[in-house]
Amino acid sequence: MTREEVFDRLNEIFRDVFDDDDITVVDETTADDIEDWDSLEHINLINAIEEEFGMKFDMGQIVSMKNVGEMVDIILENE
Repeated sequence: MTREEVFDRLNEIFRDVFDDDDITVVDETTADDIEDWDSLEHINLINAIEEEFGMKFDMGQIVSMKNVGEMVDIILENE
């Protein structure tokens, strides 16, 4: 899977979780960039991503991710 394909799938997940069709995530996107991205929505987002990509983030990965780009790196590593 390419980085672009991961972003395409992530954009759909983010739009669904945050109920906002205008969201487009990029490498630098953080929780500060999306209005409703709080701790509860973060859990929903992680669960949706794990389900979509058939993987599990470990706790270290979850707490160390600083932006969506790092999330994509982890997804590609687990492919």
